[in-house]
Amino acid sequence: MQRKFLLRDNFNFHIVLYQPDIPPNTGNIARLCVATNSHLHIIKPMGFSLSDKHLKRAGLDYWQHLKITIHNSADDFFEYAKGKTLYFATTKASKTVFDNRYSQGDMFMFGSETKGLPEDLIMKNYDYCINVPTTPRVRSINLSDSVSIVVYEAIRQVRFNR
Repeated sequence: MQRKFLLRDNFNFHIVLYQPDIPPNTGNIARLCVATNSHLHIIKPMGFSLSDKHLKRAGLDYWQHLKITIHNSADDFFEYAKGKTLYFATTKASKTVFDNRYSQGDMFMFGSETKGLPEDLIMKNYDYCINVPTTPRVRSINLSDSVSIVVYEAIRQVRFNR
């Protein structure tokens, strides 16, 4: 009989989507947030409505379990995030997701699928920028895949490096 591994800890990570464009990616990330006890933050404007059928389909029937906060602007979000550790996922970072030590409650911001994070935001916070390494043959990997890699690396560190 195969034993299923379940997460039982409340890791309290925060996933921040900066102006997301593609509904199925956001739906997949919402489902991931429920699976990992993570809080989803979305910074407007979004390229879709939260009632989008593709968004709902990707999130399946987990929406009622999702902790989500919609921020009307980046300024609103940064006011909310004061005092918290915030990492910025970008292909322009020199550090990888594996080069930092994460703690419960950390926040991870991801840019839109078409534009990424604003250049000024990256430069202002460069010491907290991380990337998911890839071969030179691709610019980046899918947003929901990147979020998964980052969240599970943070969980691995918090769970096994206590």
